[in-house]
Parts: sequence; structure tokens; C-alpha cells
Amino acid sequence: MSNLLEEDLLHQIVVGAAPSLTNLIIHAVLLAVVVRVVRDLSTRGQAAPAILTDTLIIVATGVLLVTGHFLEVLIWAGTYAVVGAAPPGTELVYFAFSNYTTLGYGEVLPVAGWRLLAPMTALNGILLIGWSTALIYAILRRAVPASPQP
Repeated sequence: MSNLLEEDLLHQIVVGAAPSLTNLIIHAVLLAVVVRVVRDLSTRGQAAPAILTDTLIIVATGVLLVTGHFLEVLIWAGTYAVVGAAPPGTELVYFAFSNYTTLGYGEVLPVAGWRLLAPMTALNGILLIGWSTALIYAILRRAVPASPQP
């Protein structure tokens, strides 16, 4: 019985590793694109008022990151669909979003045999959301020069 349990956990980990790794790759590419877009906007925005350039940079960053996170949630929802991890009739995108953002209302639980996918989704989501937050902080820190010290 113990060996069967270990095989089941290993199977869940392998299945959950695929969307996790896919999302890490997507996010790395996405952040590289955001950095490039921000650099381009920063250099092209020299003629525009600073407030306009800064606003455009912040909005472009937000749109790109939210779009990326939504795509990553869809990958988790697709994984749930492929393996049948959610009860029949479950709204998979909602379920994936709830797990990815660690909101976790708990009204929908993965079916037996796939319970590990929910916390793996949460771990993946919180890592990628944190990564996005770090980038936003770095962009804002560059955009807003530090006040001179007295």
C-alpha cells in the first residue's frame, strides 16, 4: 500500500511539473519582453512629458503581466482537464485561478488522486506573481529617482 501511495504522489508531481515548468518558461520570456518594452518606451519617451511616459510604462507592464498570468492559469486549467483533476462540471478556469492566486475558497476540491495539483498550482502562481511584483518594483524604482538625502 505504501508503494502505491508513493507512486501516486510521484505521478502527481511529474504531471504538475509540466505546467509549472511551462509557466516558468513563459514567465521568463514575458519578463524579458516587459524589460525590452520598458527600455524602448523609456528611450523613445524623451520627447514626451515624463508623466505620460511613466504612465505608458506602468500600463504596458500591467497589461503584459496580467495577460501572461491569465495564460498561465489557462495552462493549469488545461492540465486539470487533461487528467480529470476536478469534479465533473467544474469551471476549470475559475478553479485554476482560485488555486493559482492562493485564494482557495475551498468550494471545489480536486478529485482523489489529484489533490497535490492544487498546492502545486498555488506554489507556481505565488512564485510567478512574486516575480512580477519584483519586476514592477524594479521598474518603479528606476522611474522614480530617490530623493536626495540631506
